[in-house]
Amino acid sequence: MGPLFLKLVAIFVTIAIGWVAGRTRPFSGGEAARILSNAAFYVFAPALLFRATARIDLGALPWHALAAFFMPVVAWMLLVYAQQRRRRDGGDAARPAVRAITAAFGNNAQLGIPMAAALFGEVGLQLHLSVVSLHALILLTALTLLVEQDIARAAAREAGAGVPIGRTLALTAKNTVIHPIVLPVLAGMAWNLTGWALPGPVDEVLQMLGTAVVPLCLVAIGLSLGHYGLRGAAGSAVALAAAKLLVQPALVLAVGWGMGLRGLPLTVIVMAAAMPTGANALMFAQRYRSGEAEATAAIVVSTLAFAATAPLWLLLLGALG
Repeated sequence: MGPLFLKLVAIFVTIAIGWVAGRTRPFSGGEAARILSNAAFYVFAPALLFRATARIDLGALPWHALAAFFMPVVAWMLLVYAQQRRRRDGGDAARPAVRAITAAFGNNAQLGIPMAAALFGEVGLQLHLSVVSLHALILLTALTLLVEQDIARAAAREAGAGVPIGRTLALTAKNTVIHPIVLPVLAGMAWNLTGWALPGPVDEVLQMLGTAVVPLCLVAIGLSLGHYGLRGAAGSAVALAAAKLLVQPALVLAVGWGMGLRGLPLTVIVMAAAMPTGANALMFAQRYRSGEAEATAAIVVSTLAFAATAPLWLLLLGALG
């Protein structure tokens, strides 16, 4: 657990640096956090996603274990989204999708990778990396489609009943495809299907841009926390953190066990599901200017609580064999 503890400390120190910066005059206000998140969302994350998708070896992926992970995770995400849509919280069209990503999207890269490397060895790490390779592609693409559809419907309602359904659908499709998350994924998959390797200089640039995503997002979380604080968002943040840390891994455990997974494969996918909320939740919230304080609080609360919930899941999985 040593490397995992050090990674947790590094994450909190980086967030704290952002928080301290957010309390100073040059970074005061919420705009600094939004600018950093926009840089990550529009420049650095697309580079990371295109490179990751272009380099996936689809034939070598452990599809059985991946199905046991993604089926319950996507189902849980859609359930949270549907429940939040029924609430129609203040007429905010993007809020259901923002809460869904906060309850489902885990920190499987900067925290999950060192955890898998420290606890599960090379075999477990490779399985975890397979989850990471599809994580953003599946969850962010699905939620982008849903949130763009909700925003298009809300715009149509505001414009009046005369807006044709075809125009609403066309706007949804356009905004879903021409999107800083979905478009690089589609482009990377298209490149992958050609079978060509990325040219060396291009790959180097993409790798350099991609490595900036994590520190940018963590500093942005600190800036956002300094601006919003936890007051007013703590209650919903605790609920979302519990959904992420307790309900989601329990669902993955049940499905994985039912599909016949045991031992290391089951442990790896359950612990991937048990990761705290990832920084993509804040990027998503700031992209749509919805629930930014709540997403920030949920990331911080879930990451703090992970130090207690992770050992409990490991003990349970060890008892199951």
